[in-house]
Amino acid sequence: MTSGKKTKATRSSVAAARSSVVANKPKPWGTIVAVIAVLALAGGVFGYAYSQISAKNAREAALAKWVPSDSNKDPSSQISGVVKKDYPAGKHVQPTQRVAYDQSPPFGGPHDGFWPGCNGVVYPKAVRTENMVHGLEHGAVWVAYNPDKVKGADLDSLSKKVSGQPYMMMSPYPGLDKAVSLQSWGHQLKLDSATDERIDEFVKSLRQNQYTYPEIGASCDAGGPGQFDQDNPPPFVADKPGADAVPMDGGTAATSEQPGAAPQQQAPTGQPSAPASGTPSG
Repeated sequence: MTSGKKTKATRSSVAAARSSVVANKPKPWGTIVAVIAVLALAGGVFGYAYSQISAKNAREAALAKWVPSDSNKDPSSQISGVVKKDYPAGKHVQPTQRVAYDQSPPFGGPHDGFWPGCNGVVYPKAVRTENMVHGLEHGAVWVAYNPDKVKGADLDSLSKKVSGQPYMMMSPYPGLDKAVSLQSWGHQLKLDSATDERIDEFVKSLRQNQYTYPEIGASCDAGGPGQFDQDNPPPFVADKPGADAVPMDGGTAATSEQPGAAPQQQAPTGQPSAPASGTPSG
């Protein structure tokens, strides 16, 4: 009996000793803190990613109403401030001629036979207006801005909307009466701010909108030197057109346009045909 009691007592002592060791063993606080930090970081990354995806989805959903369709051919009709005018297409002028446009910037009417590079080109200097209007006829949106009013972060933000985007072009427009003016064929929207949400709505509604521009499928790649060199484009002319300027109902009718080649035009009745060589008349 005594032996049994000793054995039991011994076991109890061993168990108590083990419990004491376990109780006195320091907790791995470093590991615990590291695990908590990793979990917190993972949660933060997940939360940020989720918020970004949610914000993107919200933006896309908000812009969905501006997508053209058979039942909504011109979504820009719902954008406050958009001005619309009907212009006949395919009326061209020579590189030495100017047009007495009825709007500034213009968004339709006679224009130079060579179209500008309008596949996401951000021109650092103002470009000849008669060329830029031709890009609108091809389905592009032209973002013009007043260089005295749009600078720094606003200019960077505006450029990012255009740079590298198909059928988009941007250039300064000296003397513009607003900070920003958006043009597509027959449409214009002038804004006081380069961050106005209507910029995205206008672009979504009208860039390559098959229901609103004349030359479906026309190229936005510039012809290059001898036609339109987007690295050295013809400069903007600030002076008002003279008495010899082509009126809004003038210009000559184009017969064809071939990307990379000099477009042809039909001379006005009673005048000799323009020479084909070097004639930018399409």
